[in-house]
Amino acid sequence: VHLVESGGGLVQPGGSLRLSCAASGFTFSYNYMHWVRQAPGKGLEWVSDIYTADGRAKFADSVKGRFTASRDDTENMVYLQMNSLKTEDTALYYCVKALVGYRWYLEVWGQGTLVTVSS
Repeated sequence: VHLVESGGGLVQPGGSLRLSCAASGFTFSYNYMHWVRQAPGKGLEWVSDIYTADGRAKFADSVKGRFTASRDDTENMVYLQMNSLKTEDTALYYCVKALVGYRWYLEVWGQGTLVTVSS
């Protein structure tokens, strides 16, 4: 199982970025795929998850209304569209696969992609 994130970078407050997660080595359908972030000097914060079977997504209150999630099950890709970015969104963003059948058992992590929101 392999997860590779991309799309991070430096963006000004109010800007947008789209993170991508390329998944391989497992059957993509019927998985919960999460985005978890870690800000500098802070702990892990759950951001969002999406159920690959139907595309239903959930979001943390801190990003609700600004972030959206999607998946492409023909390409085994998961995306996090981040709009109206704030400085407090600065973090290393991880794509995480949950164990099949267990939404909150986060079993495989990508290496992360860094998002920096700064003027």
